[in-house]
Amino acid sequence: METTVVGAETSVDVAVVGAGPAGLYAAYCAGFRGLSSAIVDALPEPGGQIAALYPEKKIYDVAGHAAVRGRELIDQQVAQAAPFRPRYLLGRTAASLTPGEDRDQGAGWTVALEDGGRVRARAVVIAAGLGRSVPRTLPGLRPYEGRGVAYHVPRLEEHQGRDVVIVGGGDSAVDWALALAPLARSVTVVHRRTAFRAHEHSVKQMYAADIRVLAEAQVTACTGAGRLEEVRVSSGGEELTLPAQALVAALGFITGLGPLADWGLRVENRQIAVDRAMRTNLPRVYAVGDICTYPGRVPLISVGFGEAATAANHAALELRPGSRLAPAHSTDPDTAPLS
Repeated sequence: METTVVGAETSVDVAVVGAGPAGLYAAYCAGFRGLSSAIVDALPEPGGQIAALYPEKKIYDVAGHAAVRGRELIDQQVAQAAPFRPRYLLGRTAASLTPGEDRDQGAGWTVALEDGGRVRARAVVIAAGLGRSVPRTLPGLRPYEGRGVAYHVPRLEEHQGRDVVIVGGGDSAVDWALALAPLARSVTVVHRRTAFRAHEHSVKQMYAADIRVLAEAQVTACTGAGRLEEVRVSSGGEELTLPAQALVAALGFITGLGPLADWGLRVENRQIAVDRAMRTNLPRVYAVGDICTYPGRVPLISVGFGEAATAANHAALELRPGSRLAPAHSTDPDTAPLS
């Protein structure tokens, strides 16, 4: 995976904003048409909300896969795009979009990043999912962020042999508890209510597993010298102190368009309006996946893949007038990517 130095300027044919499934596929499709790309995402690794919310959960509605774990899908997409060497700008937020100095000569657009970096691109594909997501948190957690406190579980094996506390009552909290139970030394779920929002079958599995469940309980403090060592919980009128080398705050995310709202895009109900070619109201700027809207859209990962292919191929036609809209067959030995 080719990364870019913080603060540096990158020049590519297509800038992809968002590294979720649709964004990764847009980069692949652009590469297949001979276009270079850079992928910007605020999260520290590719995968978008799949990586943030359910990397270990099976997905059943992706064509060609009876079932695939979120992490496996993203790893396969990264490998699929790898022959075209997209540049990854991860853990970095796209702050603004401005016209380039000479759009006709390829400068097109400049995507400025919050850390001072810039991406100059001839076309832009926005694949930002539900927009900017900020995890909900609790008082006392922030000092231990990155030092034991996290808001998702990218890789289960990192918690092998740990005491893990999971806060929350939704699907993510219960799914992570079930997935970590066989690996961790102990798993405790803390939820402020008796009823869980998670799927009923999953909740039954949680209570039947080797998982401690503290309902009508709240985390009151985290302690540790340098890293998280203990979590204090108020439960049933008593204060409990739990050993914990990891706390996962599965409290959901606050989502919004963030900086995208100021890019001059036509927005409808917090989504970017596009036409049948996935074009926005700005020239050579496209939007795909859950961030976009048009009449009759179905919010599925598989639909996002089709939108990404449509956007990338229309961008190729725009950037190379006279070329064909439809790409060559991927099975053709003259066009198949080299591994």
